[in-house]
Amino acid sequence: MSKFKTLAAAALVAAIAVHGVARAEDADPVIATVGGEEVRQSELNLALGGLDPQLQQMPEEQKRAAALSAVIDVKLLSKTAEKEGLQDDAAFKQRLAYLTERELHNAFFKKHVVDAITKEEVKARYDKEIAAVPVQEEIKARHILVKTEEEAKEIIKELDAGKSFVELAKAKSSDPNKDDGGDLGYFTKGRMVPEFDAVVFTLDKGAYTKTPVKTQFGFHVILVEDKRPQAPPALEQVEPQVRQLVMRDKYVELLTAAKKDAGVEISDPALKKAYDEANKAQEAK
Repeated sequence: MSKFKTLAAAALVAAIAVHGVARAEDADPVIATVGGEEVRQSELNLALGGLDPQLQQMPEEQKRAAALSAVIDVKLLSKTAEKEGLQDDAAFKQRLAYLTERELHNAFFKKHVVDAITKEEVKARYDKEIAAVPVQEEIKARHILVKTEEEAKEIIKELDAGKSFVELAKAKSSDPNKDDGGDLGYFTKGRMVPEFDAVVFTLDKGAYTKTPVKTQFGFHVILVEDKRPQAPPALEQVEPQVRQLVMRDKYVELLTAAKKDAGVEISDPALKKAYDEANKAQEAK
């Protein structure tokens, strides 16, 4: 019985091992062979990520075909290059060493910068950026646009007599928004043409212009319905940009520490000056 139990246990272990290999192969299946060498899905994924931006716009199957073609081409010619001994060439070794360092840099950046960012850091940086931006006033206004100054003056007289601004806009304005009673919504300084802008922000809430306002479009009668501080954009709207700022700060912090520990010396004075200036500008952002 003991012998049978041992055999059964061994069979179970073997089955688990085979199942594990099968599952691993399912996760990264072989999609082609080149000279007997397997090409797996993981290699295709790497090639997909390295496609030219123009090729990235192609339909999915065409992209996959282009990426597979690239993988196969690389494998075919790399084998020939090995036969010629190009892997022992000094320039090749130098380039390979640089590419290895670059990929290690990228892996470190992903681990300690991209993947290390927390929601709390993004929120804190968002709050900091919002606090640094001066609060702007925005107003809600309506206008009536007519061709002549005389028409505008007549409309002002009708407003003085108590007529509805909305109804006058619907009846007499030549602007496309006349059906909305000349509603311009909320806007901040600089959004309207200069002549309009210069007048509308001097009006009190509920006031309308007592003289026509001339612009390139004609003559305006303007009513200010509301004034309020402009609300900042929600975090959800600007999160990608804020995340980029956090990433930059983390990256600069890591580089500063690494430079301090390792020391950087540049022998060419002109190149050193250009390098220092570029890095100062980067750190000041």
